[in-house]
Amino acid sequence: MTIGGGASGRLMAISDLHVAYPDNRQIVEKLRPESDGDWLLIAGDVGEFAADIEWALTLLKERFATVVWTPGNHELWTPKDDPLQLRGEERYRHLVEMCRRIGVLTPEDPYAVWTGHGGPVTIAPLFVLYDYSFRPPNTTKEEALAWAYEAGVVCTDEFMLHPDPYPSRDAWCRARLRETERHLQTRDPAIPTVLVNHFPLVRQPTDILRHPQFAQWCGTVETADWHLRYNAATVVYGHLHIPRTTWYDGIRFEEVSLGYPRERRAYGLDGTQAIRRVFPDEPPS
Repeated sequence: MTIGGGASGRLMAISDLHVAYPDNRQIVEKLRPESDGDWLLIAGDVGEFAADIEWALTLLKERFATVVWTPGNHELWTPKDDPLQLRGEERYRHLVEMCRRIGVLTPEDPYAVWTGHGGPVTIAPLFVLYDYSFRPPNTTKEEALAWAYEAGVVCTDEFMLHPDPYPSRDAWCRARLRETERHLQTRDPAIPTVLVNHFPLVRQPTDILRHPQFAQWCGTVETADWHLRYNAATVVYGHLHIPRTTWYDGIRFEEVSLGYPRERRAYGLDGTQAIRRVFPDEPPS
């Protein structure tokens, strides 16, 4: 178990780096901690190619005291021109071993405990996928997918994210839910958590999506009470590319996406505030 966090350190977070884009790669190259004690939580979608993922995580591990990563959907894609052609669970396990080699913590490792300002808190990276349950009431998965195809709003996961050896992505999600719950039971229940997941743990953040059909690829209703059940001080997520702070049941949720260059241009953002402090609420004095 990693334990640490200096008095001047902070828990910083980012997601959806998408370093295949030159603009994003340049932003990542410039990322620096504010103090030697800063930890960095990465909530997925570093990139699609194994070499790009390793490049970014290695760079950031050299700069931050501790780096914690959990996969997004893009890391789990198998692009036809990636030399690494592993699929599904095998691809995920390969990335976990790569992270261990360079010293980055993953959902498969013992949870780290932050003991810096505001601590202690247990840092719990989660990998639970989605199960198409963020869909309209009284509709089946098949009906929701048909609605998305008819609207022309279909996640690329349907073609690039292979669930092998599971029969479907929702079956893989069910397996990950069971495994993650077992892992969460190993933590000290007296210590609050910072939960880090690529997808939002609650459905409400998807209510503002421009295309509501996309919500079914954004999480699972099975995690709707995890922020309460696992005593979260803060929940960190990405995926939606809508960085903001919201509160549910009095608990702070931080969407920390860098997102695509075209999105930042549309909102007049330049990426200079790419990393966000997610814990504690108040900076160290």
